[in-house]
Amino acid sequence: MSDGPHVWNLQRVIVSDGAAAQAVLDEILSELRARQWPASDLFAVHLAVHEALTNAVVHGNRRDPGKKVTVACRLLPNELTVTIGDEGPGFDPHQLPDCTQPDRLDAPGGRGVALMRSFMDRVTFSDEGRTVHLTKRRSAARGGRA
Repeated sequence: MSDGPHVWNLQRVIVSDGAAAQAVLDEILSELRARQWPASDLFAVHLAVHEALTNAVVHGNRRDPGKKVTVACRLLPNELTVTIGDEGPGFDPHQLPDCTQPDRLDAPGGRGVALMRSFMDRVTFSDEGRTVHLTKRRSAARGGRA
């Protein structure tokens, strides 16, 4: 779906399943590749969107096949925004433990939001933590106009 020659939009409602999440991620990455986004940006988007989708499926919806994940994506020439929502109980992103503290270094999880914040230009939450908004600006490397 497109609003014009330089805008690409995607909207999906998927089941709480890793394969469905991967299919949406692949579609987003394919469009970024087609628009020749730099490899470093592709890596950042891949990591952050994968984490957000995994959080929605696993932590939000708890893999409940009756619950859905919504994905909305808007790609402009130099900026990508991805919004991912789930039907879970939500959470307070300000109350997440600091994953860099010595007592958390060996924890098996708890780094997803920190990774998203590290690799994206903007990460915000709404709907009591059930929705995450990720924004990545195209870097100037390899033809991008930042």
